[in-house]
Amino acid sequence: MDAIFTLAQIRQVAAALWKEGKTKKVWAFHAAMGTGKTTFIHALCEELGVKASISSPTFAIINEYISPVAGTIYHMDWYRLRSEEEAVNAGVEDSLNSGAFCLVEWPENAAGLLDDKVFHIHMEILDSHTRRLFTGLLPEE
Repeated sequence: MDAIFTLAQIRQVAAALWKEGKTKKVWAFHAAMGTGKTTFIHALCEELGVKASISSPTFAIINEYISPVAGTIYHMDWYRLRSEEEAVNAGVEDSLNSGAFCLVEWPENAAGLLDDKVFHIHMEILDSHTRRLFTGLLPEE
């Protein structure tokens, strides 16, 4: 998938991404700070029928949501993690191995905990209102 979108189109892109990746349990969101990873995940969770408050797990590391479509969703933000050991101590590995749907921001901070079945999503800023989202591994990965 390769999509260029604005905030007004984010739900449609989230729905299309769900259609492409729904068989994968762990999604890794790769993007620079300020690209809109959390905003996109918020739209995706809304698309999946999450009714609870959806917020950034930057300080909690893991937020849990319930979706009538996807079941349990773990939204993880690994930005503050300094090592894989710290991630394991925070319960990340348990969430990843739970069989639940996992959405991971900043996956590079504990990349060794991710296997080859992960659905990789990349986001880029094109301008102040436009983003690009594409899936798959980058050549250097």
